[in-house]
Amino acid sequence: MSSKMKLPEVDGRHFKHLCFSLIHVNGGSVLKFNEPQESNFFKVEVNALNKHNYILLNAHYPLLAFASIVQFDQIKFIDDSLLYDLFRPYYQILNTEELNKPLSQFENELYSAELKQVAFWKPNRIGDIIFNHWD
Repeated sequence: MSSKMKLPEVDGRHFKHLCFSLIHVNGGSVLKFNEPQESNFFKVEVNALNKHNYILLNAHYPLLAFASIVQFDQIKFIDDSLLYDLFRPYYQILNTEELNKPLSQFENELYSAELKQVAFWKPNRIGDIIFNHWD
């Protein structure tokens, strides 16, 4: 048995289908759909109700968040009631209060591999672990 455990994966095709159909039905559009390549999350750029935002889905767990800025070194999490209502039946949606909690509150709940990544990347918030660009 391998000592490296394989992480679960969310169904990316289902998520993509949901994004396009739910956003379109509500008069919006998906501008760009990025699969996890240099990150551990799907990043979907949308225009919904004339707001330009991002929908983020962790690649391994059904954890979803919304952001107004997504860059390699910065994610600005937001709460969006329309997107929340659309995706709530399908995913656990994390709000800004949860995502911006200091990492120090959770360090004793992390695995050793995660602690090594934390020591190297030095994230400040729990959201920076759930949605990251680590290798």
